[in-house]
Amino acid sequence: MSDLLLLGLIGGLTLLLLLTLLAFAGYSGLLAGVAVSAGSPPILNITVAYKFHMGPYGETGRLFTESCSISPKLRSIAVYYDNPHMVPPDKCRCAVGSILSEGEESPSPELIDLYQKFGFKVFSFPAPSHVVTATFPYTTILSIWLATRRVHPALDTYIKERKLCAHPRLEIYQQDQIHFMCPLARQGDFYVPEVKETEQKWRGLAEAIDAQVDGTGTEGADTMSDTSSVSLEVSPGSRETSVATLSPGASSRGWDDGDTRSEHSYSESGASGSSFEELDLEGEGPLGEPQLDPETEPLGTTKWPWQASTPEKGKE
Repeated sequence: MSDLLLLGLIGGLTLLLLLTLLAFAGYSGLLAGVAVSAGSPPILNITVAYKFHMGPYGETGRLFTESCSISPKLRSIAVYYDNPHMVPPDKCRCAVGSILSEGEESPSPELIDLYQKFGFKVFSFPAPSHVVTATFPYTTILSIWLATRRVHPALDTYIKERKLCAHPRLEIYQQDQIHFMCPLARQGDFYVPEVKETEQKWRGLAEAIDAQVDGTGTEGADTMSDTSSVSLEVSPGSRETSVATLSPGASSRGWDDGDTRSEHSYSESGASGSSFEELDLEGEGPLGEPQLDPETEPLGTTKWPWQASTPEKGKE
């Protein structure tokens, strides 16, 4: 009889534990709906203190902790520039930090000096006219893990189905919600200087390799045998192939052209983009949905799953 009582007690405790875990997961957002839409940005123009990181996104947790420890009351922000499923982990680029001010408000010089003292840089992001956005509950650490596995795939699907060019991807940790934002306009203004510097380095390397390949092809054109591996690789399309293969972040256009998109960045599309005229937004338009301004810049598409890093809830 005592054995049955003990087994019943163990079973009851196990069931209680499972129910507690389920309740915790539900409170963290397990059952929360994910609604993706296009419209106005969730924030105004902002000034941020950030640190640039190039490497696995999973290593950025320390940057969230560092920025939050300086001023825990400020909102955290992360901007991700590369597709971690297409770009090698050590080439993935992002900026992580804190929002110092928003809108017409200017950050205090003391606050700027404090962050700069710890190695952070200061940069301003505009408020784009239109963005792809979604929100997710931010109640526990588990909320962040759930958001990366539920919201990002939903964003990818929305962007791909509408053939939009929405990049880079921002995560803003504000009170009890995580705001996800992908600008549909003024994308270049969201690229910190370090991203442009890495693009220029990669482009220079690709051009140097290109020149070497072209030179080899010209000098050895009369001596290449049918079995030469070089002769098989050098073709009318070899220049583009070498750039894409040897330079994961190399862009086919210069920064002076106003295009900040890298070969495998968030703007990677593979299809012609839709125009703003073709995108209906919630609120106005033919079916009560507003339409985007046709004067806004042209669009492409995004087509890859996402996994982001996680700041620490306790330090927010």
